[in-house]
Amino acid sequence: MSRSIAIANQKGGVGKTTTAINLAASLALESKRTLLVDIDPQGNSTTGLGIDRKQVTASLYHVLDGSRFIGEVLCETELPNLLLIPATKDLVGTEIELVGGDRREYRLKEALVSVASHYDYVLLDCPPSLGLLTLNALTAAESLLIPIQSEYYALEGLSAILETMRLVQQGLNGLLRLEGIVITMFDSRNRLSHQVVEDIRAHFPDKLFQTIIRRNVRLSESPSYGKPICLYDASSTGAQDYRDLAKELISRGEFNAATEKGFG
Repeated sequence: MSRSIAIANQKGGVGKTTTAINLAASLALESKRTLLVDIDPQGNSTTGLGIDRKQVTASLYHVLDGSRFIGEVLCETELPNLLLIPATKDLVGTEIELVGGDRREYRLKEALVSVASHYDYVLLDCPPSLGLLTLNALTAAESLLIPIQSEYYALEGLSAILETMRLVQQGLNGLLRLEGIVITMFDSRNRLSHQVVEDIRAHFPDKLFQTIIRRNVRLSESPSYGKPICLYDASSTGAQDYRDLAKELISRGEFNAATEKGFG
């Protein structure tokens, strides 16, 4: 059964797109059919997977305005099990164009219905803001994964996105749940980084992923080469961490499925 997961945090600079790209790639390496949907007008997930946005003629923008079906805008990547729905600069206008539209928060959910069953995982890379694009992602998703940088204001950002999740649950998607929280840009030499992890673990003991994404130079370099870290430097700590995160996500899903069936 397909799992749709929105990757979001209203605070920028937390490793959201890095997580979207590299978690998607790592799931693909685990032989999971994966679809990454770039919902951010900046299009960093698109370029981070080696797609030249200037060469893209059909994108998520055209899906949301109803002129194209999702199957018409899919882009292949270097990984056989990973496909991408790209974002272009046109997506900037979507927020305005959707304002008066019918069922404006459900456009993405309705579009994904026709293809979701073809994938094991559908990951939605959200913009770092609360607008109609993010609301579309949270309405379409079954769960929310929140990347958090291990820094002083981490809990503030977490509080804001959780409040957004509650509002979406109340008005748009009652089935939306918290998939988990993942710590990014962790510096083991920094006492504050350890304190942030402990604070989040104390508040969300069952929702914090055990896998922590360590700060890594190779991980920072890989987007400029249009490659996920597993292709840019498979031996790096960044590649190892995201492979571990993918395995943990898969394991959690299998455990939850078994529990729901009464086998847990």
